[in-house]
Amino acid sequence: MTPETAREAREKDQPESNSSDNNNQENGKQQHETKEPTKPEKPPFYRRPVPMIILSVIVIGGGITCLAYWLYSRHYETTDDAFIDGHIVAVSPKVSGIVKKVYIDDNYRVTNGELLVELDDRDYQAALVQAQGNYASAQGKVQEAQAQIPVAQANVGEAQAELLVAQANAQNAQDDLNRYLALDVRARSKQQMDNATASERTTAAQVEDAKAKLAAAKAQLADARVSVDAAQGDLKAAEGSLQQARNNVDYCKIHAECDGVITRKNVEPGMYIQVDEPMFSIVEYDVWVIANYKETQLGFIVPGQPVELTVDAYPGRKITGKVESVQNGTGSRFTLLPPENATGNYVKIVQRVPVKIVLDPHQNDDAQHLLSPGMSVDPSVKVR
Repeated sequence: MTPETAREAREKDQPESNSSDNNNQENGKQQHETKEPTKPEKPPFYRRPVPMIILSVIVIGGGITCLAYWLYSRHYETTDDAFIDGHIVAVSPKVSGIVKKVYIDDNYRVTNGELLVELDDRDYQAALVQAQGNYASAQGKVQEAQAQIPVAQANVGEAQAELLVAQANAQNAQDDLNRYLALDVRARSKQQMDNATASERTTAAQVEDAKAKLAAAKAQLADARVSVDAAQGDLKAAEGSLQQARNNVDYCKIHAECDGVITRKNVEPGMYIQVDEPMFSIVEYDVWVIANYKETQLGFIVPGQPVELTVDAYPGRKITGKVESVQNGTGSRFTLLPPENATGNYVKIVQRVPVKIVLDPHQNDDAQHLLSPGMSVDPSVKVR
């Protein structure tokens, strides 16, 4: 074999080996590409630290919360069925008339004695003048009747004196007649007997006449006293009418009877307003709380226990008070139509009993956050 032939043979064998190596490399790449890498397996939940820490915090926190609530509930009785209550004074006029001036408006703060509304009082002023005249006339009649009493008393005295004189004359005439009757018939004349008898009868008649005059004088005195009583009665009636007329004039100016806030104003200048027609209401500052506790909560609630309250309208504000009283009866017994439990379809329902809670002093002094009737509160009565 020549050198050229050997070289050609080697060249022919080399491409075949190169091609086989290339094929092996391509097959390896394909196998490497088709085989996916295996992911590591996740550990169980209880072996993962972060979730276990979160779960532990939640469980511990819940346990602490439940324990705190249990400790709190052992010492306090709470309810969400509680509302603020207070005095609401409806103001109405005592006399009718035209409204002259109005000095207030809705939500206006007033003080006791402050002038609120003024009515036209001209008609009542005229009635006052007339009542004053009637009173003066009644006073004059009383004085006139009282002046008749001394005259009647004098007439009684005069009649009593005349009666005494008549009785003395009658006694003298009776004595003369008795002396003549005691004499012997021969010692007296018929004329003397006739004169003595006539004198005795005349003086007796004069006594009766004096008695009649005395009775008439006494009757006149009694009549004079009755006239005084009647005149004094008329004077009292006139005095009452005068006082009523003065009151009517005063009623034309309506003043506040208490400290509070004006609500539901329904009066304007120029209106003609009738007696007892509502004009507005005054809500007093003195308020309290009516808490409707379940009957199962009343076992430890007694008057005098301290109370902490929160108001829905002012979150975060703490109010203190104390239990004043517990109503002697459930709220359902004082409704317009109490329930009739004597029926075949009776279902037992836990009843609620109103508990009155009074606030401590100066709990409603904040003018910007006034406690008003109807607001919802959450009271907590400390029972232990």
